[in-house]
Amino acid sequence: MKAIDVHGHFGKYDRGFDSLNDKMMSGSAEVMSRRGQALDIVLTVVSALRALIPYGGDVQRGNEEAVAAAEQFANIKFWAVLDPCRKETYSQVESLLAHPRCKGIKIHPVEHSYEIRQYGDAVFEFAAAHQTVVLTHSGDPGSFPEDFVPFANRYPGMSLILAHLGNSPDGVLARQVLAVKAATAGNLYIDTSSARSIFSGLVEWAVGEIGAEKLLFGTDGPLYFSASQKARIEYAEIDEAAKRAILFDNAAKLLKETNL
Repeated sequence: MKAIDVHGHFGKYDRGFDSLNDKMMSGSAEVMSRRGQALDIVLTVVSALRALIPYGGDVQRGNEEAVAAAEQFANIKFWAVLDPCRKETYSQVESLLAHPRCKGIKIHPVEHSYEIRQYGDAVFEFAAAHQTVVLTHSGDPGSFPEDFVPFANRYPGMSLILAHLGNSPDGVLARQVLAVKAATAGNLYIDTSSARSIFSGLVEWAVGEIGAEKLLFGTDGPLYFSASQKARIEYAEIDEAAKRAILFDNAAKLLKETNL
């Protein structure tokens, strides 16, 4: 089935240990493009791992690499990474939002070491002013899904994707779904880019609770193997229309991709 992957990365996964784990979770933009082509993932929206890790990353250089990747591969577009602790990233992101291959903003409170409750107004007021989409890491301290709900309601001019269906350090699988239920502006979504999404029943339960239209396909590749993440949706125990919505239709509408 045709798909749009809203949550990809590229580059070296570098925690500073040069471990086998880090090497396996690394992959170039060419790797992501090639894997997408093999799986009928017609578009992958990436952010550079360099912008996130190690130790908070090099946001500006990572964003420059993301532009280069998107300009090189036809099936790659990019998120502009914003770190609200580094005010200079606002001007870079503002410029990048005008790039024809930029699909919006990526934030990662955990990797950039801040609490969304403290910086949310600044981030989402900025996003709403540009009427753009924001993809955020969610599920860990500083980025619990419920902490995003007030900002989603306060800034209906932007749309927010909570990454990692089911992710939570305390094992509470429902956090992202409950956040969508609590939101009132209709602008809150979830992507499936989580190891937890392969649990039996989680995707199906989420569809039953909030409907397929609030779920977007994401792989978190190359950290995870894209084929496994896509198969989880293609073989989910939901109807074909729901699978098409999650894999392609919802993202195409949200990201305004009309020619894929």
